[in-house]
Amino acid sequence: MLDVRRLRVLAEVANRGSFSAAADALSLTQSAVSQHVAALEREVGMTLVERGMRPVELTEAGHALTRHAVGILARLDGAEQELGEIAGRRHGRLRFGSFPTALATLVPPAFARFRRRHPNVKLHVVDDHLQRLLPRLAGGELDLALIYEHAVLPEVDLQRTVLLEDEFRVILPARHRLSRRRRPLELTDLAEEPWIGGAPNSAWFRITGDACRRAGFTPEVSFASDDYTAVQALVAAGLGVSVVPGLAAAHPLPGLEVRALGSGGPVRRICAARPRDAYHGPAVTAMVESLRQAAAALMRSS
Repeated sequence: MLDVRRLRVLAEVANRGSFSAAADALSLTQSAVSQHVAALEREVGMTLVERGMRPVELTEAGHALTRHAVGILARLDGAEQELGEIAGRRHGRLRFGSFPTALATLVPPAFARFRRRHPNVKLHVVDDHLQRLLPRLAGGELDLALIYEHAVLPEVDLQRTVLLEDEFRVILPARHRLSRRRRPLELTDLAEEPWIGGAPNSAWFRITGDACRRAGFTPEVSFASDDYTAVQALVAAGLGVSVVPGLAAAHPLPGLEVRALGSGGPVRRICAARPRDAYHGPAVTAMVESLRQAAAALMRSS
């Protein structure tokens, strides 16, 4: 049986990048940290940390064990929190994750509503991309997160509450020839245009690429970036057009036209997600309701 204390030390060494920094974080001496890691290495029969490197580097075995250790420690922390809340010794806590476009649009009014009703709940917020939020949810590092779904993306085994359907929008340079059309644009209207798009392995590019293939063409991507602000700036400079999620077009930069898409435009489903087997305390339930209210208000204003 692996010693949890030693796993915590290894995880802190990996996170901090040195034995001395881990010692400071854990209120231990550097010698004690070194002894814990050495004892763990003897326990597993493999070297976990490459000595003499600045910052320290983990071996393959060290990376594997740290990955599991982070999940184990997160579960234990969640258990302590849950028991403390049941016993009345601790106030509520919510570890919340969100992808950037939701954090800039949907989340602020939800947080404001939640804070008014639950001022004593401590919020820990993680801003990250979908592909990194999902394992953190599955590993117990997060209690709740905003994610998005689409048919081309892998299915996830999480308890989900659908909040809204996020329809993609076209962004054009100001005074672009297509901006004069009154009707919603079709993807085929953009087939001959240079595109500003996401990186080829990004969820965004997979969603838009799938919609374009269904419309009968492959977009010619001139510039690839997953930063929606950079994409808007490139479009505003007249370097191409783009198709982005509606949340990403909620606050357009000057020099842009934002247009709706007609039939065949991609749509992603925004959900509040939580692990199926995790503690769903009052804070989680209250935040989901705050998100539902914020999503409904956002849909009414769009």
